[in-house]
Amino acid sequence: MEKVAIVTGASRGIGRQIAKELARKQIQVIANYNNSEEAAYSLKQELEKENIEIDIFKADITKREEIKKLVQFVEKKYKKIDILINNAGISEYKMFTEETDEDWSKIINTNLYSAFAMTQEILPNMIHKKEGCIINISSIWGIVGASLEVLYSISKAGMNGMTKALAKELGPSNIRVNAIAPGIIETQMNNKFSQEEIKQIKEEIPLERIGNSSDIAKCVNWLIEDNYTTGQIISINGGWSIT
Repeated sequence: MEKVAIVTGASRGIGRQIAKELARKQIQVIANYNNSEEAAYSLKQELEKENIEIDIFKADITKREEIKKLVQFVEKKYKKIDILINNAGISEYKMFTEETDEDWSKIINTNLYSAFAMTQEILPNMIHKKEGCIINISSIWGIVGASLEVLYSISKAGMNGMTKALAKELGPSNIRVNAIAPGIIETQMNNKFSQEEIKQIKEEIPLERIGNSSDIAKCVNWLIEDNYTTGQIISINGGWSIT
């Protein structure tokens, strides 16, 4: 049977491209979405034109009970979960002194708690069959931090720590855990930057361009196929954070 993958936040941006790339590799994709129903259905219809079937599943993955429903749907229909892509995330451009407890809860729950809870819920299935691949979509800001995006940076730094610790804990069960830390990528999330700001960022990047979602999806494919890489935070940023 083909591999089965859950991709969270799959209706737009990086998650959408990951879902498409995996489906085209004959992986059975369950594309999670919450608010972007129209975009999720358009993803399904786009792939149907290529004679590729995916499942789309609405779930607010900041809520444990909705995560359980998503995982139960997959286990009932496919009997297994081979791959989890923790991609769902939001950002906010705001002075740290203006952040509120509500901002903290929204960003940490969406970006970090969701990855924690999703991973907990799928692990019994992976541990039982002694095989699995978990890929967390982090960010360059989880490594170097970003002014005006402190809460986002905290959430992604936490994801990086979870990746490394879980890789050690799950290695004996033959479950690989890695993270991809993109630099600036052409997605709706980065529409907050002006054209002048984008130009300045490009000048700081050795490859002199910003990335696209396909750059990230290609790395996801490699991490799924490779069987000896775990606990790594892979920076895909055109050389922006060379140290």
